Parts: sequence; structure tokens; C-alpha cells
Amino acid sequence: MSVEEEARAVEQIREGRDKIYQELSKVIVGQHEVIEQLLISLMAGGHCLITGAPGLAKTLLVSSVSKIFHLNFQRIQFTPDLMPADITGTEILEEAGDGKRTMAFVKGPVFANVILADEINRTPPKTQAALLEAMQEHQVTAAGRRYELEEPFFVLATQNPIEMEGTYPLPEAQLDRFMFNVLIDYLPPKDELEVVMKTTSTRSEPIEAQFTGEDVLRFHEAVRKVPVAEEVGAFAVKLVGATRPGREGTPEFINQWVSWGAGLRAAQTLVLGGKARALLNGNAHVSMDDIKALAHPTLRHRVLLSYKAEAEGITIEDVVDRLLTEVSN
Repeated sequence: MSVEEEARAVEQIREGRDKIYQELSKVIVGQHEVIEQLLISLMAGGHCLITGAPGLAKTLLVSSVSKIFHLNFQRIQFTPDLMPADITGTEILEEAGDGKRTMAFVKGPVFANVILADEINRTPPKTQAALLEAMQEHQVTAAGRRYELEEPFFVLATQNPIEMEGTYPLPEAQLDRFMFNVLIDYLPPKDELEVVMKTTSTRSEPIEAQFTGEDVLRFHEAVRKVPVAEEVGAFAVKLVGATRPGREGTPEFINQWVSWGAGLRAAQTLVLGGKARALLNGNAHVSMDDIKALAHPTLRHRVLLSYKAEAEGITIEDVVDRLLTEVSN
């Protein structure tokens, strides 16, 4: 990408933020922090896990974002009887005109730009793992052949809280491949009233596309070129390192409350996400505030609490809050 193209991409990101919020306001009320985190993951080229109870517009948010970016969208409803081939595709026996029979691969719904993995934790780990190769390598291997996925490629998964019946915890290897775990909570009474009045009186206006897939690929390149000071990167590494119990310099509360800390991907996520956040906010470089703002969505699915923490009623949000207080810049 040339310097001129990079400058246009940066300007497009900054001008496009208001357009995105304007389009999403047609169907989504409130949830500004959730929307920002979702946009950051898309601008940075990462996958996103959206956690919340049923009925909080998780699916509507993802489908609306795909329309704004004019991307090929596929929705997969995860159920206990879903099989891996239902996601990646399967081989079928075809008969040619000369009477010969050959095996042909029929692509599954994973061959799209945006995959909505709806209620991903309602299917067993065997089926959840069918997305691993696609998420990491952007490809699918079937019957010894490799099929590349169209770029850009995002997996935006929704899940209900684990404590609800009929759910399966996601494998740690898959959780780590999600850039963010975005938490959607109930709306304030004022916003909830607005939703009720809007959805029961008129139909929502259609979402208008603002960008293309080529725009998104340019955004990815522009985000990676945002400068970050070494001390900011060092703070991200220090923050992530402080989540690992049993190491020299680890805070004592981590040793008591955490059984497993975050890995290298967490530090990479903080820096790359900080670059995207800086661009969206019109800044020329990554600041400490960008790193701190993304600590919760980055760490909440990568840090495992100990039995002691659970017995004391400590949540991952409490741990990250205290980390941000005790770990100095």
C-alpha cells in the first residue's frame, strides 16, 4: 500500500466511525463500549467472542456490522447435534457425464467473510474445534486438500454465560484465538424503554453499506503501521506477565486468585488493538490509555481463576481492575 493509499485509509477510518455509529443506531440502542470493541477487532483483523444472556441483541449487532462493511455473511446456529462437516463442508459422490463417479467437496458456511457462530458454547468441543484452523490459518483442510478462505475473514461468536444449562466451556486453545471477549450486559432502564418503544411501533430502517471488503483489508494495513512507543509496548507485556502466578515479581493476589495466566497473544492483542483504537479516536500513536482500555476484553477469557478466588466470590473483572491499579506504567 502506497503512502497516499495509507493516508486515505486512515482518513476513511476516522471519518467512518461516525457513519458506523449512525447506521448501527437504526437497530442498536446504547452499547457504545461493546460496539467500539467490536469495531477495533474488525479493524485489527481479529476474531471476537461476544458474551451475554439471550435477548441482548448479540446476533443483531453482528449481522448489522456485516451489512455496514458489505461483507459476505453466514450464520451458523450451534446446537448439541451439530457436526464439524456442517461447518467446514463435506465430500459428496458426483456422477459425471461419462458415467464415472468422483468425490467433490461442497463448501460449508465457514466459506464467507463474516461468520456468526451463534451460541457457540451450545455445541460439544469436537464441533467447536472445527473452527480452529479457519480462525488461525484462514483455511480449511478436507480429505487432504487445503482450501483458502476469502479475505477478510472474521469469526464473531456469541455465547451464553457458562452457568446456564446446556452449555459447554470452549477449549482454552480456541478461547485464546479470540482477540476480545466482549461482555454485553443489560441496558439501563431508559435505553431499554427506548428499545421497547422502537421495536413495537415501527420497523427498523435498513442498514446501508459504508465500506467494502477491500476497504477492510486496507484498514488492516493502516492499523499495523500506527507507531507505538517501546515503553507502551513494555507496559502491555508487563501487564500480561503480571497475570502469571508463581513467577518472580507477580503480585501476591495473582498467586492466590489465578491458576493460569495469559499468554503471548494477550500482549500482542493489547498493542494491535491499541493501534486500532488510536486510529478510531483520531490519534496518531498508541497511548497507555489505549492499552488500559482494552485490558478487560483482552484478559477476561485468557486468565483462569483459582478455586480460592471462586470461593471468595472474586471475578475476573475484579482481578483485572486490581491489576490496572497495582501494575505501574
